[in-house]
Amino acid sequence: MPAKKRKGTAFIKWLRITIVFLFVGAAGYFGYQWWLYRRAMFVRYPQFGISIPESYSIHGIDVSKYQQMIDWEEVKAMQVKKVKLGFAFIKATEGIGNMDRQFPRNWKKAKEAGMVRGAYHFFLATKDGRMQAENFIKCVDLKPGDMPPVLDVEQTYGISPDVLRKEVKEWLDITEAYYGIRPIIYTNVDFYKRNLGNDFDDYPLWVAHYYQPNQPRIKRDWLFWQHSEGGRVNGILSAVDFNVFGGDSAEFKSILLP
Repeated sequence: MPAKKRKGTAFIKWLRITIVFLFVGAAGYFGYQWWLYRRAMFVRYPQFGISIPESYSIHGIDVSKYQQMIDWEEVKAMQVKKVKLGFAFIKATEGIGNMDRQFPRNWKKAKEAGMVRGAYHFFLATKDGRMQAENFIKCVDLKPGDMPPVLDVEQTYGISPDVLRKEVKEWLDITEAYYGIRPIIYTNVDFYKRNLGNDFDDYPLWVAHYYQPNQPRIKRDWLFWQHSEGGRVNGILSAVDFNVFGGDSAEFKSILLP
């Protein structure tokens, strides 16, 4: 057999083996995802597993790929005493080129289940604010009734506060211009005080502060409060962050995209 023909035959064999391996790998991955979803369908908890600030009337969660496959119908249906979950913040993007692998499914299924949804971007301080905003805009199609876009900024990665604030403002300005609504900033109490401060007091705030019985300890106004990272919800295998909205149903409706 000529050398050229032998090489061609070897390449075809290699290609066939590669295709088989890719097919088996894909089948295994999707099979595993389906198995996780089937498990989530049958996850039930008698309680949320945390102390709930029941004086608030509007409760919700936030999720990302770390919650794996979620049965959103079960999330929406769960009720403990008078507390039901009405909204969900969903991780969409990170940095300049990453989209959360569960975002497309979570975004679609949460809405189908009747949850008010919001998308957030995890900010990398070492990356350009404009490029990060463009990544979010490319991936997130906000509709009437959705919550405003959210910028999750909680680490400096060694960048100075001045540079951080500049890039954060760039993201916020571009996103606000595109969607026509002022974005929400998510961070924790200490980070806000040390790195953001008065420069962003005009932005709606979603603040994280755990182990507080009634409200976060921060002087400025806030819109959402993430009060726990260890809640349990039907239809979700792992622990979930819990949040409350700081107003009534009319105020909640007023912040949504028209």
